[in-house]
Amino acid sequence: MTVTPVSSPITFTAAVPAAAAPESHGFATLLSSAIANVESAQASADQLASNLLAGGQGDVHSVALASQKAELSMELFQQVRNKFVQAYQEVMKMPM
Repeated sequence: MTVTPVSSPITFTAAVPAAAAPESHGFATLLSSAIANVESAQASADQLASNLLAGGQGDVHSVALASQKAELSMELFQQVRNKFVQAYQEVMKMPM
């Protein structure tokens, strides 16, 4: 069995649909969008919990799923933030 080399390099690109691509050109807009998504998930979970407790609307399963989704989105955001801070600290350590 022989292995033939690939003539062109393999590149990996993230496939983002054109409709889902942000229309902004900055990191700050991307960050504010991520924060808004986390806040939206938390607000939704709070609203579902309030509706269940105060009015008896909804069910326990949907409230549990919404609160778990909000918790996971917050944990993901915190981990991404930690990686950005770590990368920034590494860049600042580089000699100029």
